[in-house]
Amino acid sequence: MPAKKYVSSSVIRRLPRYYRFLAELQKEGINKISSGDMSARMKLTASQIRQDLNCYGGFGQQGYGYNVSELRREIGEIIGVEKKLKAIIVGAGNLGRAMTIHFDSSKNGCELIGIFDINLQLEGINIAGVEVRHMSKLGAFCDKEKPEIAVLCIPKESAGTVSETLISCGVKAFWNFSSYDIHLHYDDIIVENVHLADSLLTLAYSVNNDKGRDDDI
Repeated sequence: MPAKKYVSSSVIRRLPRYYRFLAELQKEGINKISSGDMSARMKLTASQIRQDLNCYGGFGQQGYGYNVSELRREIGEIIGVEKKLKAIIVGAGNLGRAMTIHFDSSKNGCELIGIFDINLQLEGINIAGVEVRHMSKLGAFCDKEKPEIAVLCIPKESAGTVSETLISCGVKAFWNFSSYDIHLHYDDIIVENVHLADSLLTLAYSVNNDKGRDDDI
């Protein structure tokens, strides 16, 4: 079996943006687009777009450009949108509820199968069709359903114990809103850290330094 080709994290992080951008083109009824037009719309260079896509073989035709629906389908396959990895949310507070309500399984490659919280008063309530279970039931649930991804919407001080439990239950990846650094203890676990305050600080910096721009990558 040939070795997997190395793809930089910056390219990987742009794939969802391409996927989302192409969906917008489909809504507009655009069937094909050149790398030059993509460049103008996405504020990326045409060469960057071609290089990114060439990491996976390249999909355009010289003199024609890219077939929008075909390219979106190909990128969706690369990301694994249709595989629907099983995911759970830990923490049914304000953030956890918001994540549950806006968790769109049709677009993000994951299927939300459960939400857990330590608060007994929340047990049994339904949030957007997902039942809240008490944390005491987490182990048995994981043994049966085998979730691969956990979304941590809990305080930092709780995240260490919870992540340890989840890893022992077979969870392979975390979407981490807790500010706890899971990588310090488990360097073989996939973690996507989200620091909401960092985004706001970056925005504040841009305003204060007159650097207003959209780097939505």
